[in-house]
Amino acid sequence: MPRRSGPALLRYATGALGVVMMAVGAALVLSDRDAPGVLVWLAGAIVLHDAVLAPLVLGVGLLVAGLPARGVVRGALVVGGSLVLITLPLLLRPGAPPNPSALPLPYGRNLVIVLGAVAGAACLVLLVRWLRRRPRHTEGDGRRGRQDPRR
Repeated sequence: MPRRSGPALLRYATGALGVVMMAVGAALVLSDRDAPGVLVWLAGAIVLHDAVLAPLVLGVGLLVAGLPARGVVRGALVVGGSLVLITLPLLLRPGAPPNPSALPLPYGRNLVIVLGAVAGAACLVLLVRWLRRRPRHTEGDGRRGRQDPRR
């Protein structure tokens, strides 16, 4: 048997672990009383991802690609999108929670506040970068009013 390298062995071990985890997941879904409901939910999640989320992310990525500060904007969009996806089930849950203390906060308002903080942090990073790139002139350095010698 030929000897395998470290990365190849790690790849095979990770693949085998993935297959085992899929088998465990399939067994748990099939043992559930509401297996058809779970399968419908999973199919809906796949359709939502492929028909809505993936094209939306690709479109926004194309729009952001031309910006000079695309790294900061992408980071803010990834953080904001993650926050929305985490909070979405709490916002879309119909009716009042069975236990009033389970969801005691106004998640819609808090999501807007946190997204504003993310946008503010991105703007602050951009401002700091802009200030660092600006040339610094003081009154005593003799640069005020000088002509560019290359003209």
